[in-house]
Amino acid sequence: MDAPFKVLFMCVANSARSQLAEGLAKRILGPLADVRSAGSQPKGVNPFAIAAMKEVGIDLSNHRSKSVDDLPRDFFGSLDFLITLCAEEVCPFVPSQASRLHWPLPDPAGGSGSDAERLDRFRSTRDQIAARLDDFKGKLEAIAAERQRT
Repeated sequence: MDAPFKVLFMCVANSARSQLAEGLAKRILGPLADVRSAGSQPKGVNPFAIAAMKEVGIDLSNHRSKSVDDLPRDFFGSLDFLITLCAEEVCPFVPSQASRLHWPLPDPAGGSGSDAERLDRFRSTRDQIAARLDDFKGKLEAIAAERQRT
């Protein structure tokens, strides 16, 4: 296989949606992609994101919120896909030649409610991202197969 696709997930705080996406994508896409996440205003990984991912066997406890400026230049410079996950806020913009995808999902950290209700929002977002990643994986596999033929 050629070099893996470089995929960046972004939201504002890099605390919930993009962290969920990074963890899930590393599992679902495996060696097909080099996956990272970042935000425009990093705030720390939300404990509900860690809990929701732990339920599916993915450990985010050592993850940290990152700014785009924290990413290695060689990763950012050869980025293949930039996927934004913002819905109700303005998504971060970074100049890049990467293909851009927008998966608008409400911020599961927003709003109030009991801990159980808040965790349910994170589970729902996790599951929506996983479904999108399953489709995305098929697209990456098709692109990789086409590259092999040429």
